[in-house]
Amino acid sequence: MSEPSFPASIATPATTIDDVINQLDAIVEWSKQNNSRMGYFAALYRKVTIQVKKGIADGFFDDGPRMERLDVIFANRYIHACYQYQTQQTPTQSWVRAFDETERWWPIVLQHLLMGMNAHINLDLGIAAAETVPPEELPNLKGDFEKINKVLAGLVGDVLKELAEIWWLLGLLNKYLGSVENAIINFSMGKARDAAWSFAETLSPLSEQQRKQEIVDKDEMLALFSNVISHPGVTGSLITKVIRLGERGTTRQRIEILE
Repeated sequence: MSEPSFPASIATPATTIDDVINQLDAIVEWSKQNNSRMGYFAALYRKVTIQVKKGIADGFFDDGPRMERLDVIFANRYIHACYQYQTQQTPTQSWVRAFDETERWWPIVLQHLLMGMNAHINLDLGIAAAETVPPEELPNLKGDFEKINKVLAGLVGDVLKELAEIWWLLGLLNKYLGSVENAIINFSMGKARDAAWSFAETLSPLSEQQRKQEIVDKDEMLALFSNVISHPGVTGSLITKVIRLGERGTTRQRIEILE
């Protein structure tokens, strides 16, 4: 793990979406200064959060204050996991797997992003939704929950362009297969969001102790699934190694591209 020089400002949970953005700023800046691959997911996540903030301001969501509450609870799980990991504490196992991969040279940028999404969307999002409103109000949250998909879908094209700056061959693939790739990514994100909503529905009516056990069980399953992302079989591993050898720039430069 890196030295415990992580910004102390993120030890205190965010209470507003502006707090979240400021804390993500601190993680991204720290990552650039320390050449840490943790900055890949942090840079992407900050971009998503800024779009959610804009959506709230523009009245895109049915209930702006509720959406901000969800966003803050959701983001705090990631920010706290970062702080725990960098101060020799132990976050959830799915985050441990994701952060451990940032210490290795071979994973490509896309794998780092997918590892982060596995921990944050597949685990944290359902927990955050269940904590945002009481059980009887959860059905009313679903409309705004699903609107987040539209926010993410709007960023997919930008992410593909950014990854193409890092790995030039992806630019050619985007040119000829862009619409197919967009469809696949959006479908995958939609499936992940559906699974997160189902998890929220499972957690919502449970007691605090029952929730804790359900979260532990889900986390163990997702930690195992992370192995599929980090070690995608013989052929997949060969492909990722070829991509990794072709990725351009330093860690800091790649973070700046993703910003």
